[in-house]
Amino acid sequence: MDKEKNNLVEDTEEVETEEVETLEKDTDQTPQGDAQRRGARGGNRREGGPRRGRKGAPARRPKEFEERVVAINRVSKTTKGGRRLRFTALVVIGYGKGKYGYGNAKAAEVPDAIRKAIEVAKKNTFTVELVKGDTIAHEIVGKFGACTVFLKPAPEGTGVIAGGPVRAILELAGVRNVYSKVYGSRTALNVLKATDNGLRGLKRAADIKRLRGTV
Repeated sequence: MDKEKNNLVEDTEEVETEEVETLEKDTDQTPQGDAQRRGARGGNRREGGPRRGRKGAPARRPKEFEERVVAINRVSKTTKGGRRLRFTALVVIGYGKGKYGYGNAKAAEVPDAIRKAIEVAKKNTFTVELVKGDTIAHEIVGKFGACTVFLKPAPEGTGVIAGGPVRAILELAGVRNVYSKVYGSRTALNVLKATDNGLRGLKRAADIKRLRGTV
């Protein structure tokens, strides 16, 4: 009987040893084991495996201009079939180095109106000459309709003393220091056109020095 008990104990120990070895193989957490498992699943993405994402997707081009929406209005037109609602968008563009533009467009949806306004603005650009301190060369008054905009150069560190549409067009044009004041109509489109009229009327810094006799 003692011999039979000893044989049973030895057989049990062998079975337990085999189970432990099997568990160690299954729970192998070494880097080699991880690499083997990744290889069995189809390869490691970092090591040249397949990458997720759309194939042949075109790379995004950097924007030439910075865009800023100044105003969006809802307008309606009464026709025989009823009222027709549409949206108008007023957008200013620029890249901060003297070149700017603005556009106004209308569409049935707001995104379409903004896109059309940007296209109009790109066709209506103007470059203004900036002087030392990122300001304008001299004082100027721009007018459009019942709106008048006064612009005055400011020393460095002053900032853009303006609000609404005037600030938008000056910042995107690259003007960093300037004083401004709006008189009369405050309609966004009129203010933009008056500011544009003033910037287009600026003379070159060399011409101003020659007129003042400082050359």
